[in-house]
Amino acid sequence: MSEQEQPIDTEQPVIDHRTERIRIETERHRIEGDITLAKEGYRSRVSDVLNAAERDFITLTDVTVAPLDGGPMELHAYLSIARRHIVFAVAGEDQP
Repeated sequence: MSEQEQPIDTEQPVIDHRTERIRIETERHRIEGDITLAKEGYRSRVSDVLNAAERDFITLTDVTVAPLDGGPMELHAYLSIARRHIVFAVAGEDQP
C-alpha cells in the first residue's frame, strides 16, 4: 500500500482533564473562575500551574471579576491573567 493509499488516522489522542474552581486576588480585583488541570500527574495541581516558570499567563473560564474597592461585578466566559499580578489563590466556590 503506498503512502497515498494508507488510511489517515483522524482520531486525536485523548487527554484527561478536569476543571477546578479557584479564586485569585490581585491588588485591585477578586477573580473567580475554572482552571483546567491534568486529571493526574504533571500539572494536575493548581500550584503546578501557578508556579510554572514557562507560563506568563493563567487562563480561566466562567469567570467573575469584582473590584476590591466596590463596584459592579463583571462576568466573562474566558480570561487570561498575568501570573505576576496574582497576590494569592485559593479554592473557589462551585458556582460563579
